[in-house]
This record gives sequence, structure tokens and C-alpha cells, in this order.
Amino acid sequence: MFSDIFYRGKMIFENQFIKHYHTAEMLLLYDGNFIQFKRVPTLIELVESVQYLRDFHQQNGQDHVKLLFLENEKIPVELEQYLRNNGFNIGFQEFYYILPSDFAKVDKNHSIMVDKVTDENLPQFLKLAYEIDSEISSDFARQKRDIHVKNFGTQKFMQLMAYYDGNPAGMVDAIIGKETVEIDGLVILPSYRRRGVASQLQQFIMDEFPDKQVILVADGEDSVKEMYKNQNYRYGGFKFEALKVY
Repeated sequence: MFSDIFYRGKMIFENQFIKHYHTAEMLLLYDGNFIQFKRVPTLIELVESVQYLRDFHQQNGQDHVKLLFLENEKIPVELEQYLRNNGFNIGFQEFYYILPSDFAKVDKNHSIMVDKVTDENLPQFLKLAYEIDSEISSDFARQKRDIHVKNFGTQKFMQLMAYYDGNPAGMVDAIIGKETVEIDGLVILPSYRRRGVASQLQQFIMDEFPDKQVILVADGEDSVKEMYKNQNYRYGGFKFEALKVY
């Protein structure tokens, strides 16, 4: 369930129909600065929520509004029309889960090595992350670097790097819960894609946490979700979201 997914940010406001999450240390992270609806809003409530978050973000120098709707419920037509007419992009996320014993086990590829991030290779991990995150913006990459360093200092996160023939090729965070492990930020450099690197990173997590359920969220319109289906992940539901960048 989406309730098991980790969201960066602190809930700073709640009323009868919204929860407002804010990540002060990373204002550019859309997934850490958003409103989650607790029920389907009326049109008036939606308009008020958009204005509330827009005003709050403007005061903090943020240029976006992001809204998350209820799990497994489509956005009513009236609300969708309002959002589209006002410049919002509407998409959806899909939840997937698997027991490690059900994962489509991959054969060992001796060209690929997966390592946990330690004091020794942390600088290399941060360099790789900065290279990947800079594709969004240098400011985003700098803020994300601080998040990676913060995650490194906690037991909730296990950070992994993959190497192909000794060269950094990909990375992922495993977010450790009581009964689950969430795969987050799985990224492979373009030149190393379709070589089994992503599968080896996942296999490492499956081997490391054989007694936990492994979960993840995938973009509902991204072809990568087909990889997860082929690896025997099970579909667990959807959640619509709306985003506007001003």
C-alpha cells in the first residue's frame, strides 16, 4: 500500500481533508513538498488548496504546486477539467510489491559488482548522484547531495552502487521499514542500461532482506514498470497526482 511508501518531508499542517508536507532542506524536491488529500475534495476545496500551497511556496521561494489524490480513486471529471484548464500536468503512480523468494533471480554477471556505500566509496557515490541529479539542475543536485549525506548517516537507508567493469554504472536507495524494504531512486547511467545492472542491484536487496516485502512506486506512464512485471512484482494499486510548475 502507498501508506508504506516513504515520503521525504514533515507534515506541517492538517485539517479535515488535506495533509501538507514540507521539506525545508530541499525546497526543489517536488516529492517532498506537496499536499495529500484525505478525501476527494470539492471543487471549492481544490481551488482553496491550490491557492494555499501556492501562497506558502511563494513565501519560501518555491515555484511549484503538487497534489496527491486518494489511492485507487480516479480524479472526478470536474476536478480534472479545472486542473488541466489551469496548467496542471496530471499523471499517476503505481505501487508494486514482491517477496524476495518470488523475484526472477538473475545469473551472476562478473562484469557487474554491487557494493554498499561506505566511508570509503561515499565520495564516488556522491559524485555519481550529482552527475545524475544535475540533469534536472545544479541547484537540485546540490540540495540532493545534502539529502544523500543525511541518509548515509541513518540506519533507515542502505545506499548501493553498481559498477560495470569497474566503472560506476548505477545506484539505488533501499529504505528499510519494519516489514518492508522500499526500492527508491534506482538509476542506471544511459551507457550501462539494458545490461542487467538494475536487476543486479535489486538482486542484492532481495538477498540482503529475504524476510521483508520489497516495495516500490513506478511512474504509471513509464515503460520501466514492464521490467518490474517481468521480474514477478505484483501490482498493488494506483494514485493520481497533479503538478504545476510556475
